[in-house]
Amino acid sequence: MQDQHFDDLAVRFARKIYGNNKGAIRLAVLQADLQEILPQQQLRVLDMGAGLGNMALWLARQGHQVTLVEPSVPMLDAARSSFAEAGVEADFVPCDWQQLVDSKPQPYDLILCHAVLEWLADPAALLAALKPLLKPDGWLSLAFYNKDALVLHNLVKGNLRKLAKGHFAGDKGGLTPQQPLDPCELEQILAAHDWQPEQRSGIRVFHDYMQPRFRDKIADQELVETELLYRRHPALGPLGRYLHWMCRHAV
Repeated sequence: MQDQHFDDLAVRFARKIYGNNKGAIRLAVLQADLQEILPQQQLRVLDMGAGLGNMALWLARQGHQVTLVEPSVPMLDAARSSFAEAGVEADFVPCDWQQLVDSKPQPYDLILCHAVLEWLADPAALLAALKPLLKPDGWLSLAFYNKDALVLHNLVKGNLRKLAKGHFAGDKGGLTPQQPLDPCELEQILAAHDWQPEQRSGIRVFHDYMQPRFRDKIADQELVETELLYRRHPALGPLGRYLHWMCRHAV
């Protein structure tokens, strides 16, 4: 298995993920979580695997100094266009995470790592490499594809044979991640590299489980607001299709 990039999937990615209420829910949860913990002063922000730059643009608009790292040139070009249209500046770095680490940049106040780990051959290697890139009092915003939610989703759909075979990877060349992450295993990996999750939210904790005939009757804004309301429910939050953990260096 190799790290997967999105050179020929950028347009589909934009349309499928951020062209509907799934993308709206993702951005709303991530932004709400970050607003709770970020200080008012300007921060140096690294968006690792920035994709189309949606979160980076949101932070740059608030006056933060943002660096977008993305190996897919088409996606980085799309992000650059969005920043230009908004009249906002940022640094755009077309490379993978290994190249960035080798360049030894100055530590950042905040690192975004959203929907990246599940596309890597060795997620633990990235988590180890990010530690020296973050200031001792900085935050790692980690969002990942949740294996527990994928199991439940397949149970609800009756895909029992698929589960029995342990087939969790998406189709080659598709947009379903190749390696959903077990939250318990990920927490052990984080602890091994001295990361401590201090805030946890679920993303799409009920949206994906609703039957479309019911979901389609609900206004997008109401869906988003209700997802925000339940994102940290003790039973429902951990079943979000993605999980968002705000992590710091363990003391």
